Amino acid sequence: MSPVPPHAPTPSQTIGPYHGYALPFPRGGEIAPAGHPDAVTLHGYVYDGKGVPVDDGLVETWQPAPDGSRAGAPGSLRQDAVSGTPRGRDGVTFTGFGRVPTDPDGHWAVRTLRPGGVPYVCLAVFARGLLDHLYTRAYLTDAPDDALLRSLAPDRRATLLARPGPHGTYRFDIHLQGDDETVFLAFA
Repeated sequence: MSPVPPHAPTPSQTIGPYHGYALPFPRGGEIAPAGHPDAVTLHGYVYDGKGVPVDDGLVETWQPAPDGSRAGAPGSLRQDAVSGTPRGRDGVTFTGFGRVPTDPDGHWAVRTLRPGGVPYVCLAVFARGLLDHLYTRAYLTDAPDDALLRSLAPDRRATLLARPGPHGTYRFDIHLQGDDETVFLAFA
């Protein structure tokens, strides 16, 4: 009997997109308490390498509270068995976490509060064709003392800066590839 030849590992494969099944949840973009006077809207579009909007993506945001605490709201990811809404999304509690799908035009938006202790909101992007999600940051202000921003060339740095708009809005477009590709972060 001949020995079994060694086999190469099975290559990674995409698993979706199945975002509509388990990942989004009601009011996932409502991070700030309802009617909070200091709420800001962080929004933008996700584009593929050809500049086409990604209509089946998912953007997740993580950030500290305005006081710099990072604990988040208890239950902000647990769904209520009756209503299906996350328990932390009670309209009163700041959760620090958001998860929203892109719409048919590739647009996404979260309503949040400015993070304390850091000038940015962390983002994870899930989209078709990605074997792993991508991490980046949306800086709500240009922070010259930030080590990551200092390490980047000006044109690359610009891909991390959210542009302020009217009425407390910030626009942050995410380019998955191409000349305007957003700077993505790797964690070891």
